[in-house]
Amino acid sequence: MKKILISDKLAEAGINYLNEQPGIQIHIETGLNENQLCELIGDYDALLIRSDTQVTKKVLQAAKNLKLIGRAGIGVDNVDIPVATELGIIVMNTPDANATTTAELAIAHMMSLSRRLPTADRSVRAGKWERSKLMGAEIAHKTLAILGFGTIGRIVAQRGLGLKMQVIAYDPFVAPEIFDDLGVEPVSLDELVSRADYLTLHCPLIEKTRNVIDSPQLAKMKKEAMIINCARGGLINETALYEALKSGRIAGAALDVYENEPPANSPLLELDNIVFTPHLGASTSEAQVAVSVEIARQAVTFLKTGEAVNALNLPRVSAEELKKSREFMTLANILGKVLVGLATKPIETIEVALMGRAAEVEARPVSVAALIGVLSGQFSTPVNRVNAENIAKRQGIALVESKTEETQDYLSLIRVTGHCSDRTIMLAGTLLGGCHPRLVCIDQFDIEVVPEGTLLMTHHDDKPGVISAISSVLGNANINITRMQVGTADIQQRAMAVISVSEPLTDDLLQQLCHIPAVHKATQINL
Repeated sequence: MKKILISDKLAEAGINYLNEQPGIQIHIETGLNENQLCELIGDYDALLIRSDTQVTKKVLQAAKNLKLIGRAGIGVDNVDIPVATELGIIVMNTPDANATTTAELAIAHMMSLSRRLPTADRSVRAGKWERSKLMGAEIAHKTLAILGFGTIGRIVAQRGLGLKMQVIAYDPFVAPEIFDDLGVEPVSLDELVSRADYLTLHCPLIEKTRNVIDSPQLAKMKKEAMIINCARGGLINETALYEALKSGRIAGAALDVYENEPPANSPLLELDNIVFTPHLGASTSEAQVAVSVEIARQAVTFLKTGEAVNALNLPRVSAEELKKSREFMTLANILGKVLVGLATKPIETIEVALMGRAAEVEARPVSVAALIGVLSGQFSTPVNRVNAENIAKRQGIALVESKTEETQDYLSLIRVTGHCSDRTIMLAGTLLGGCHPRLVCIDQFDIEVVPEGTLLMTHHDDKPGVISAISSVLGNANINITRMQVGTADIQQRAMAVISVSEPLTDDLLQQLCHIPAVHKATQINL
């Protein structure tokens, strides 16, 4: 008999499904604190949760028989995934079960803003009849701008197209054919905000997207434009939004999520041209049923067959094979991180070639490690060996693998090539002594680099004085150079420098480097 503990409220349909399964016994106990959960968890094979239960290291260490944590929903911030992985406990979620309801809320907010429905409601309740003051706007033929083109963003796009809107979107990690298939125009972030009549956000909150809409973006928007955020608080700088709304820089906004929830004492509450809802993205009866039934099905499937649907941390290869592949996987992961750091357009295809002794291990764990390097840090959920391929497929990235026992100059070599719409980027790496990663080739440049820390890469003319000028800019900023390698190529007398620096450069410093006459490009990569 497999025992499941349910520590947060699940919809009745999910509970009923579990009760109907032979060999499954469930126990429901909600509102548990950490100590109470520790006392109970030791007897259970699976734990099903929502967002309230905190699955801490202490809880996991008490879970002697636990094999699975199932999150009914997307976010897993309340689960210590590294500890769960270390203890061999699978963590899974239901990433798409509430996508439709969140997309529909964004459309509802757009409708509400365009016809000023909350203001009209308050007016009628106050005994007024202000038809002339409540002039609205049609949304047909207006531009719907979508920031983030994942599952929810694509549903919003489909709804917008059905409403006869022109739909544009920005997502640097989605391949062009994904946009083409849905009839959506891909644009840059600057073009997205400047063309938007309605700007709706559907991206995760990660370091790169925090305050993605700030004063510079708001300044580029039309005065008639309106912003909708049903994704995550923190994507919009609320202080900048307040100033833009108060000054009339933009016409309106609708928020379902906030930097602090609830948004008590926020100056935004003083404004009349903004609509608020209390984080209702997943708050429909259909969504609650969907996530509950889905996590129930996934848990039963795993406990009965071992198949882990939407698992976030499950290795697909044997422990023995992982041990043989581990150093090559580390190298491939580094190459993937460098690749995405050099790409300026979405990567459409990634080729991973294992050469020499590297060809003696399984290709898939190594190629997936390269994918993880490319995708990590771009999503709110962890990217790992289980979900990397599905995420890549959803983003329109193809993976191609190859092996050959032949290699030149090195006993083992991994080559990772990224094909973008504007260029192809080729990287190669090897292991010194079988365990020390080295980057040995970047495009046409042969260059041996220790790939760690912060790397500054410059493309410049192969002429005297360039390295001195670069060093001066760094020295004046009190940034130490810990390593430097320079490679040259015959093409137009170009050279590349890869410089390990003591701390990351600011955007202003990167611009200073680019203003050196002989420097054509400066790129920073943090490993």
